Amino acid sequence: QVRFVESGGGLVQPGGSLRLSCATSGFNLDNYAIGWFRQAPGKEREGVSCISNKDGSTTYADSVKGRFTISKGNAKNTVYLQMDNLKPEDTGVYYCAADRFLPDRVVRNLYYGMEWWGKGTPVTVSS
Repeated sequence: QVRFVESGGGLVQPGGSLRLSCATSGFNLDNYAIGWFRQAPGKEREGVSCISNKDGSTTYADSVKGRFTISKGNAKNTVYLQMDNLKPEDTGVYYCAADRFLPDRVVRNLYYGMEWWGKGTPVTVSS
């Protein structure tokens, strides 16, 4: 059974930081990339970042470059998203995702037909 366990969301003031984690199990994701999409209230889901399990290459949406850092944990198929200098427009539900073509999906905001989704963790940036 495939499982995605996300954690780390919460309420933070503008300029603050949060670290999200996504632990996956139950499926061989060696040829996949794992990462994050987010969805703000009333808006479509958009790509945030991902990291390839094959070569460790990373991809970021322009809106988060220089502020967010994605990395792999010591445990296999665990991914972290360090979010610094958070802004109110970063508010939304953050969904862990896995797909063989996730880098292209992240930069083009292609969320339809994603192979695997987590249930999401909410992030609220507000004073």
